[in-house]
Amino acid sequence: MSDALLDALQYYGAAAATLAALLVSLNLGERWNGWAFVIFVTSSLALIVWGFLQPDSEGIGWQNVALLCINCVGVYSHLIRKKPTARQASHD
Repeated sequence: MSDALLDALQYYGAAAATLAALLVSLNLGERWNGWAFVIFVTSSLALIVWGFLQPDSEGIGWQNVALLCINCVGVYSHLIRKKPTARQASHD
């Protein structure tokens, strides 16, 4: 893989993670947090590829494998899972 593509993956992964962290820190609501986790997923994917293709960077690759799993939980929790409405919760 070319050095330019490896550089693009590395810097995209870093920039996307930074943007996603900013969105989560702003606490703009459930949907915004969910989309921040989608951005985190793309960051993890980029850094997994970069980490395993870049010499001496497997640690970053493995870290992002774990982060990818965590970020997928965030996407599920904020965008996919149906939360009970107040009325449904009061009947339980």
